[in-house]
Amino acid sequence: MKISDYVRVILSELSEHSPAIQDEQGEQLVKSILAARKVFVAGAGRSGLMGKSFAMRLTHIGVEAYVIGETNTPAFTSEDLLIVGSGSGRTETLLVLAKKARGIGGSVASFTLSAESPIADLSDEVILLSGAPKDQHEGNHHTIQPMGSLFEQTLLLMYDAVILRLMEMKKLDTHKMYGHHANLE
Repeated sequence: MKISDYVRVILSELSEHSPAIQDEQGEQLVKSILAARKVFVAGAGRSGLMGKSFAMRLTHIGVEAYVIGETNTPAFTSEDLLIVGSGSGRTETLLVLAKKARGIGGSVASFTLSAESPIADLSDEVILLSGAPKDQHEGNHHTIQPMGSLFEQTLLLMYDAVILRLMEMKKLDTHKMYGHHANLE
């Protein structure tokens, strides 16, 4: 296949899985973000990179947001929200973070493929995404993409959709966001 054929197949896979997104889950997350004093984002590997982009956009719309593990990340409190992206819902380092956030009294929201995962059990809110797990030998999932690519792409699209909804609620446009954009570039 040519590169353009692969792009078409990837877009088709994303379109195939988007109807499974449940608006109620996304709307609840938007409310939780608006209610939180600070928002912390965590993920491992490529899911973590998607989370970093989400935290950046949250900052651009005026939400105090941090990425777990960065040197400027402040203390998590009972007024804060931790958002975790984990396809399997079983990544040990993320489970430790969710347990600690719950122990502090804060809220936890997770994006995952499985409602029956340990991360879902630890979460106040679960946003279920459709897609193939990294180990595609399990279940009935099919994708031409390697490993967790389909989940990671869907996660990024969901993060961007949440940003758009927050922008709508806060009556923001791209021009207004530049007030929070880095200007030492």
